[in-house]
Amino acid sequence: MDLKGRHFLTLKDFTPEEIIYLLDLAAELKEKKKKGILVDHHRGKNVALIFEKDSTRTRSSFEIAAHDLGMGTTYIGTMGSQFGKKESIKDTARVLGRMYEGIEYRGFGQEIVEELAQYAGVPVWNGLTNEYHPTQMLADMLTIREHFGKLKGLKLVYMGDARYNMGNSLMIACAKLGLDFVACTTEDYFPNEELVEECRVYAKESGSEITLTSDVKEGTKGADVIYTDVWVSMGEPDEVWEKRIRELTPYKVTKEVMENAKPEAIFLHCLPAFHDLGTKVGREIGERFGITDMEVTDEVFESEQSKVFDEAENRMHTIKAVMDATLK
Repeated sequence: MDLKGRHFLTLKDFTPEEIIYLLDLAAELKEKKKKGILVDHHRGKNVALIFEKDSTRTRSSFEIAAHDLGMGTTYIGTMGSQFGKKESIKDTARVLGRMYEGIEYRGFGQEIVEELAQYAGVPVWNGLTNEYHPTQMLADMLTIREHFGKLKGLKLVYMGDARYNMGNSLMIACAKLGLDFVACTTEDYFPNEELVEECRVYAKESGSEITLTSDVKEGTKGADVIYTDVWVSMGEPDEVWEKRIRELTPYKVTKEVMENAKPEAIFLHCLPAFHDLGTKVGREIGERFGITDMEVTDEVFESEQSKVFDEAENRMHTIKAVMDATLK
């Protein structure tokens, strides 16, 4: 399958067959890395990594994947360029496109990465925007497939705030690949209705279902995968913490939630997670609200059902597949 020259902005742009191809390629590249087989056939190429939001997994994944493929990288942070400030996105795209073979963007609105793609003249990859997180989806689907040996016919339940990049992207990925998707949260946090209807079209083609429910017991019953994310996204004001904690605590992933799923169910989280008081922010929130965890209990996070670190590792393998497949 030829994906050379393609942008990777949202899974809406890819067919189920193309997504599966990327998962297969990631699995192949992962196996080769484990065996010490070099895949540095992109030597002499360079990629630009634009980060308007900080990252551990995304930055590490792109840098290691590019290095493994034989490429050089340039990290461009908020203090390292005039991106969007003294130089327009359009002009930045045209400059970087003359110097680099590919550009990654992690930041805010989807329109930014779309504009980069419009003018760069080289493949542009979405490392995360407010609306979509497609590289995370490949890592998630690879992790699920590794565990269950399949994707089609499984039930994935996303708990928490399903209005933004993670809820949106999981719904798209599941609908395209034949997994039943459940957004389990209060109605105010349901995904956008227009996107839900778009995904129901995908689901009809793949034979899966999209469900929105506020009933935790019914929503998580018989689930194969329970998924959650932090309740307050990067860049949001501190004032929203109290509201989110109050409204989303009923949708915390607990031992009881996991017991309501299938016995072989797994827990996923894109990380970082507030499962204890081991972070500065976690301690501050704990002191303010008298809590010891947030979206998931430490008991679940540290359980055998938790596959979050397999999932984190797979970010690198799947990002490597995206770059390898799309670079000329």
